[in-house]
Amino acid sequence: MSAASAHTPSADLYEAMSTLRAVRRLRTDPIPSDVLERVLQAACWAPTGGNQQPWRVVVATDPAIKQGLADIYAPEWAKFASGFLKRFEGLPADEVAKWERVVAAGDYLADHLGDAPAILVFCANPEKMAITDANLDRVSMVGGGSVYTAVQNSMLACVAEGLGSTLTTLHCLREHEVKSLLGVPDGWATVAMVPIGYPVGRGNGPITRQPPAEMAYRDTFGEAWTG
Repeated sequence: MSAASAHTPSADLYEAMSTLRAVRRLRTDPIPSDVLERVLQAACWAPTGGNQQPWRVVVATDPAIKQGLADIYAPEWAKFASGFLKRFEGLPADEVAKWERVVAAGDYLADHLGDAPAILVFCANPEKMAITDANLDRVSMVGGGSVYTAVQNSMLACVAEGLGSTLTTLHCLREHEVKSLLGVPDGWATVAMVPIGYPVGRGNGPITRQPPAEMAYRDTFGEAWTG
C-alpha cells in the first residue's frame, strides 16, 4: 500500500470547507479571547509568496471604530444591492426570490455591522509581495495570493470555532476613509473586511458550488476532467 493510499483525510477540514457559508446575521455576544487568538493564528499559518507574510490584520472591537466602519460600508452596500438585483429582472419568481434573500441578508449586515463583536480588516503591503504578473497586459492578480490565503484560513477557523463570517471588499471604494479611521500607514492597502461572530440562527451549513467536472480541466484548458 502506498503512503498516499494509506493516508486518512481529515474529515474536520473537509467539513469546514464544505460548510463555509457567507454568514451575515451575527449575534452581539463577545468572542472569547482564546477563540479569537486561534482564528488569528490560523491566518498566520497561511502560505504567502516567498513566505514573506506581507499582510497585517486590524481586529476592530472598539464600538466607535466598528461603527465608523459601518458608516463607511452601509451606503456602498445600498448602491451595490440596488444594481445587483437589476441583474435578475425578468427571471422566474423563485429565482428572483433566492437572490432577494441574499440581498436581505446583506441589508441586515449593513444595518448591524457595527454590532458585530469583531471585524477583521486585512491589509497588505505590495512592496513586500512577489507580484510576478505586474507587467502583464491585464489586471494584476498574483499579489492577492499572498493575503487572501490568510483571509480564507481565518474564515475556515471560524467554522471550526462555531463562528459565522463573511468576506466583503466594498469598503475599498472608500479606502482612504478606512485607512484614516484605522490608522493604516501609507504603502499599505486594505484588501478584505471580515465581520465575525456567533450566528443568528443556523449559520454555516451545506453550500452550493460547481463541481470539479465543471471547474477542472485535464492537462489543457477546456479538456474535460474525468476524475
